[in-house]
Amino acid sequence: MKVIQQLEKEQQKKKVPALRAGDTVRVHAKVVEGTRERIQVFEGTVIRVTGGGLRQNFTVRRVTHGVGVERTFMIHSPRIDKIDVLRHGDVRQGRLYYLRGKVGREARIRERRRLIGEQAEAEAPEEPEEEPAADGGEAETEEA
Repeated sequence: MKVIQQLEKEQQKKKVPALRAGDTVRVHAKVVEGTRERIQVFEGTVIRVTGGGLRQNFTVRRVTHGVGVERTFMIHSPRIDKIDVLRHGDVRQGRLYYLRGKVGREARIRERRRLIGEQAEAEAPEEPEEEPAADGGEAETEEA
């Protein structure tokens, strides 16, 4: 069993973004056409993330010219050049199959954001701790 786990670990990518259902992503996939290889960008909404480890995959859905297109990618595949997360969606379900029946504004997903008050509280304790230490150190050197 150790040998299989070691082989899987070697084939996994080092940096993989944390994907969740509802995220809007841009996937840069390598496409082979005859003897040439090019990178094709597929941008859409993640409707599901399944599997784990080396077998983890995700399905991206987009609507082009009124036709819904879904494509499933293996996260650790060598065919995937990179994955850019454009927006984090705020959804309740882990699978967004209901988007298949919705068009236009109905298919919108809210963006997941931190509240402004939470950001201020998270930043506020860090700054005062650093400033008094710097001021206190200067004040002691001036007095001494």
